[in-house]
Amino acid sequence: MKILAISGSARRNSTNTAMLRAVSAVAPSEIEIAIFDGVGDLPVFSPDLEGKFLPAAVRDFVDLIAQSDGVIIASPEYVRSIPGGLKNAIDWLVSGEQIVHKPIALLHASHRGDDMLAGLRIILATITDRFAGDIFLRLPLMKLEPPEVFQAVETPENRSRVQAYLQAFSAYCAAADQIVIGPPS
Repeated sequence: MKILAISGSARRNSTNTAMLRAVSAVAPSEIEIAIFDGVGDLPVFSPDLEGKFLPAAVRDFVDLIAQSDGVIIASPEYVRSIPGGLKNAIDWLVSGEQIVHKPIALLHASHRGDDMLAGLRIILATITDRFAGDIFLRLPLMKLEPPEVFQAVETPENRSRVQAYLQAFSAYCAAADQIVIGPPS
């Protein structure tokens, strides 16, 4: 199972990015996690740049989505909302087909951020018919430095929670892959 984990933060020492790296390190062997931490490197979305004018960074991002069996998004909350970089990344996906039937789940690194999560859930349920809203894990890691995030995720309790989350999402992706999309026969 190939999972793409997207960090919604453009910060170099992001807690969310560190959490995704730590989650990848404790993932069951049958789950391969690639991490995308480049939302800050994507150009500002413009419909004029779609199609044959698609910037290389965006094309690479879209290819990562297409090659994955599912997507996990971890994001901070900025001013009770979705960070601009993550919203921009999502905007680049809206008119393409790669995200429409892609399973997506959320992972959260804070005890707060419910306003951002609510907004993100609405957006994700709009762009894909396979948003796994019930598959969710919250780890209270806010304000920890990356090495501390790894230590927190590697505790037996959190490792078990992370593995159960990943296995649930992997099963969801496998089941979603069996669904045939198209007109009734």
